[in-house]
Amino acid sequence: MSITASMVKELREKTSAGMMDCKKALTETNGDMEKAVEFLREKGLAAVAKKAGRVAAEGIVEAYIHGGRIGVLVEVNSETDFVAKNEEFRMFVKDVAMQIAASNPQYVSKEEVPQEKIETEKDILRKQALNEGKPEKIIDKMVEGRIEKYYKEVCLLEQDFVKDPDKTVGDLLTEKIAKIGENLSIRRFSRFEVGEGIYKKEENFAEEVAKQIQ
Repeated sequence: MSITASMVKELREKTSAGMMDCKKALTETNGDMEKAVEFLREKGLAAVAKKAGRVAAEGIVEAYIHGGRIGVLVEVNSETDFVAKNEEFRMFVKDVAMQIAASNPQYVSKEEVPQEKIETEKDILRKQALNEGKPEKIIDKMVEGRIEKYYKEVCLLEQDFVKDPDKTVGDLLTEKIAKIGENLSIRRFSRFEVGEGIYKKEENFAEEVAKQIQ
């Protein structure tokens, strides 16, 4: 049986399991939704939704420096200090810090993106589509598709995980919640890059040489 995106979405909404886990469950059960739910429960992945409502106020702040030019500070929370000291949790936090260094997200999740920013982006995308000569009747659908791509660029949880592009960072977080058995939350981060935001004057090489020989 062919597994459709809508089936994966439905199962994900029912269980809060990761997208790839939902797809695997449906494949293993030949598209049977109820059996897929049972499959995820047996794997401990469908319990994530219950854990997600619990308060995560412990955790660690991780620092990651890449080549002396990019630095990241990220806070990831757990429910207990015991889990915060767990090696699995610490490796997850390191991976998150590396992801931020590599992919430069602006927000943790979609919910953090200001509405005015989304509207501005939609307006730009709509004008781009019109300039490309796209029919007006399909422009709104195109804009929504491109907004999803925008989220994947700027939202950490929507980005493809650098170590395994078949899953998103959100999927990875869901897997770790299921495996560790506590609610985990990526709360905030800061990323620094040498020279970022500083205007650098660039001169034409030919002009530079001409100045030197005058």
